[in-house]
Amino acid sequence: MQVFNCPACQTPLWFDNDRCTCGQEVGFDPQAQVMVAVTARCANHPAIGCNWLPEPEADGLCRSCAMTETVPDLREADNLPLWARTEAAKRWMLANLARWGWFTDTDPGPRPVFRLLSEDTAQGEQQVTMGHAQGVITINVSEADEATRAERQDDLGELYRTMLGHMRHECAHFLFERLTVRPAFLARFRSLFGDERADYAKALERHYAAPRDPGETHITPYATAHPHEDWAETVAHLLHLVDIADSAAAAGLALLEGPPPGYDAYADADADRVLNHAVRLSLAVTHVNRALELPDLYPFVLTPSVRGKLGFAHDQLRAAFRT
Repeated sequence: MQVFNCPACQTPLWFDNDRCTCGQEVGFDPQAQVMVAVTARCANHPAIGCNWLPEPEADGLCRSCAMTETVPDLREADNLPLWARTEAAKRWMLANLARWGWFTDTDPGPRPVFRLLSEDTAQGEQQVTMGHAQGVITINVSEADEATRAERQDDLGELYRTMLGHMRHECAHFLFERLTVRPAFLARFRSLFGDERADYAKALERHYAAPRDPGETHITPYATAHPHEDWAETVAHLLHLVDIADSAAAAGLALLEGPPPGYDAYADADADRVLNHAVRLSLAVTHVNRALELPDLYPFVLTPSVRGKLGFAHDQLRAAFRT
């Protein structure tokens, strides 16, 4: 993620800022990827602090909020901050993908639809299953609660479980559906990930009965469940790593090996170079984190097989709107 500037005084601003210290009211323009002086705000700004500009013909909503079809039951007061945190993660993910042209004015394809549900409702508890089906992404906002998410991370043995991670994973399923129309995509995909036509329900049943070690071929244990999940986990980790390199460069962090000042990880066509920058930066930050007994920044190993999958996903996502 880039570091932005106030349009009035050029003070640095962060992605979620809606006001500068100079007093200027600002909003994020997702098409131009800049902060601008606001003349109108997203209709959800009062409720959840959304700082994106409203879209024409979207009933006052911004590009991100307009994709949300269902919000959690707000009769339960605790759901409001959970909804806000979930939408913040969605905006971050969408802003990242927009750097490659996805869901922008130049993207003629369909947009995902989001159902943001909570386990706690006015009628009592309900089960919420996160996933993607036919363009609809369901997210459990209950995991925006840090204690709830930490408990499930421990129960499932997952090294990384965040709302941004959920957004990137589930949106990867949607991106797969979009990419299947590209010539030769499926043939290359199947050579790397396997045949996605394999019975999905049976594959998940086998996975939960006896989870496999990811070994040299998969980025996480869950990626071993089915080719669709391998793709989603791979794309999510690709987005993690590109954003590590991009955010570090934007914040002025640098190592002797790079990235250089002004580096734009989303513009770099060399997947190996992006991954190398991200890994070196993550190791350096991890070293600092350990001085405070904080978790490792990126506790995963990129084997040659995994790098091949990441490189394929990188090429496909970057090439989607290039002629």
